[in-house]
Amino acid sequence: MKKKYLLLIIFLYLIPSLEGLTLKVRYADHPDFTRVVIESYTAFSYQIYTTPGKIDVVINGNFTFGIQRKKVHSRILKEFYWEKNGSNTIFKVILKKDRFTIDYFTLINPFRLVLDIKELSSPVIPELEGKGAGGISNLNRGIRYTKTIIIDPGHGGSDRGARGPSGLLEKNVTLAIAKELKSIIERNLPVRVVLTRTEDINISLEDRASIANNQKADMFISIHTNASYRKSAHGSETYFLSLHASDEETRRLAYFENNSDKLEDEIFPENAEDIKLILWDLAQTSYLKQSSQLAETIQNELNYLLGTTNRGIKQAPFKVLSNVAMPAVLIEVAFITNPEEEKKLSSVKFQRQVALAIFRGIINYLKSTEVK
Repeated sequence: MKKKYLLLIIFLYLIPSLEGLTLKVRYADHPDFTRVVIESYTAFSYQIYTTPGKIDVVINGNFTFGIQRKKVHSRILKEFYWEKNGSNTIFKVILKKDRFTIDYFTLINPFRLVLDIKELSSPVIPELEGKGAGGISNLNRGIRYTKTIIIDPGHGGSDRGARGPSGLLEKNVTLAIAKELKSIIERNLPVRVVLTRTEDINISLEDRASIANNQKADMFISIHTNASYRKSAHGSETYFLSLHASDEETRRLAYFENNSDKLEDEIFPENAEDIKLILWDLAQTSYLKQSSQLAETIQNELNYLLGTTNRGIKQAPFKVLSNVAMPAVLIEVAFITNPEEEKKLSSVKFQRQVALAIFRGIINYLKSTEVK
């Protein structure tokens, strides 16, 4: 008789697992962020959406949580709860403040989805008030969901990129601007920002694209400085992808950027046919319109805030853009081979101005594409 009761108890215990697996949740405050962990005995797919003060984790499948609603004692978290939406389960995290950034990743054995949440306390950048196209008021209206932005500092390690007359290296300038841009974005938007490199190391063009695709990013921005045999060449340019270059000078630039790790001081190709070997990823074609819009908004801000000569928006077969499945642009900030612009590029103030201009371009792009 006891065995029958025992079997009945075991059977009743197993019934919920047949209908939906129960997920565990835990959280902890750390000095710079708060971590929320969702643990499961089986892997699940998910999407994450954010609105001011709230995070929605949409889990694909019929899951349940051990609690229906829970108020928590945390520096950042207020409460969390879950609800059903068709065949999906939505885990909702309510925060104490509207402005935040979030990083997320998964671990295995057991499967865990980890959310690292950081408060944003700084106001929108005051330096931008009243500048550029339309001022800063309401620029972030309509940015509803989390955007993952990849910033790619060109070159690195033994691939130094172009070199200025005084010895300034492109790889160092691009990294400095990229770090500044990341800082500005994270202080002002609930956006996840990932750099393809954070130090002076070699990263292949293929790996840069892989980082962006693996992060499921919404935007890819590659930062470079320009070079020319003419010391008088000056100004900024923003590129988006095309199998064919806009002009001969653009074709030569694309060749240099695509092969800079194999070149030393050579800028022009000996064999122009090499450019035809660039891999064309058809996935990028669906993002050409967005890439063109992103290039235009960034170039407009570079023109206005930096006062550099507008060399326009151009198309070129850059390898680093060809394999990313998202809107993607490559920015040539200024000519490092021009003595005057090299001096500007070495200035921390100018580097920050460049980062601010790119940031404004990103904001204007998001506003124009999301507010309909």
